This record gives sequence, C-alpha cells and structure tokens, in this order.
Amino acid sequence: MAAAVLTISSRNYSSWSLRAWLLCKMAGLEVAVKPVSIDDPTNRAELLLLSPSVLVPRLEHEGAKIWDTLSIGEYLAELKPEAGLLPKDRILRAHCRSICGEMHAGFYNLRSALPMNLKAHHPDFKTWAGAKPDIARVFAIWQDCLDAYGGPYLFGKKLTMADAMYAPVCTRFHTYGVMLDDVSKAYCKAIMKWPAMLEWIEAAKAEPDELEEVAAEF
Repeated sequence: MAAAVLTISSRNYSSWSLRAWLLCKMAGLEVAVKPVSIDDPTNRAELLLLSPSVLVPRLEHEGAKIWDTLSIGEYLAELKPEAGLLPKDRILRAHCRSICGEMHAGFYNLRSALPMNLKAHHPDFKTWAGAKPDIARVFAIWQDCLDAYGGPYLFGKKLTMADAMYAPVCTRFHTYGVMLDDVSKAYCKAIMKWPAMLEWIEAAKAEPDELEEVAAEF
C-alpha cells in the first residue's frame, strides 16, 4: 500500500505534475497516483488555467497536504535527506535552490510558446521571438551548471531537484525541434534516458485524448 497520494492532472500536458512525480521517485516515496477527472467543470477549468485555484499537483502524506511543486520538493528533501534532492554542500544547495526558484517563478514566454505535449512532434515549429530569451537563459543555466559540476546532470553525477524542475523543458525542446548546442543536447539526452522519464512518457502516450485544446501551460 502506498504511503502517500499524489494528485496530478494530465500526464501528457502537465509539466508541474511531471516534476512532482519525478521528485517523489527520486525521494523513493511510494505514491498512489490519483489523476484529476476533467468530467467535473471545476477541474476542467483548473486544467485550462481558467480558475485561479489550481491545487494540482498535490502530495498528501501523513497528514501533510502540499499543492505547490517547489514546496513538494522541499518537503521531500526534508523528509528524505538521504535521497540527495538537494546537494549536501551549502553553496551548491543555494545554487540549486536558486535555479529551481527561477524555473518555478519565470519562463512564462517559453511555457506559453512551447506548451508541454509529449505525444506531439513539430520539428519545423517556428518559435515565437518572445520565447527566445527564455530559451537562451535555460541554455546559460545548463552551461553554467554542467561546466561547474561536470555533469551529466546539473549538479554532477547525481540527479537533484534541479533536474526534475528542468526535465519538462527537455521534452519541450524535443517536441518543437528547438536547435540545441552540444552541451544542451547532451544534457537533454541524459534526462530523456532517465528511467523515471521513460516511465512517465509511456504512461502519457497511453492517456486518453480528453482535452480538445490546450491553450496554456499547466
């Protein structure tokens, strides 16, 4: 029996649900995944960001209810310090938190222009010019981390919270055929080979196409 419940929205479209699930996998926390039904008008409004009260993904564990992805990551890092979601070193840990916070709070143009869609592939997609500074900033973050810590992941040889936060960006770049430099290409390849990512993508492909149109990032 799972020790926790993780409520998610669409596996195919919801980058925040993917992040939360990856964090649970990294922490070794067994979760029962509970998808939000879109038959209910309120939940459908949440999925399409027509409601301000988006409460998914949500982790419920031993009385705690956490409905913000970054907060889920911090909760799991506190609950399972041995899992290494955050680096042990104080300076690296501060760096990791900073780039996680940047993803959590920013990159709106990237999200709007390149919504996550794991079933789609648009190799000739013309990226909106407004998203290009966001893309360049992602490349700069990756380059900085991989140069500083040696890769293959953002903080070295072990996956951290930062990789979970940036993993959906790798799927976006693949879906929309974004041109990658060699460093970014190697990082995306490493993330897309992550067994947890492969598991999620397989489940996303089996998900019914219930949403006729997705007009915004979840």
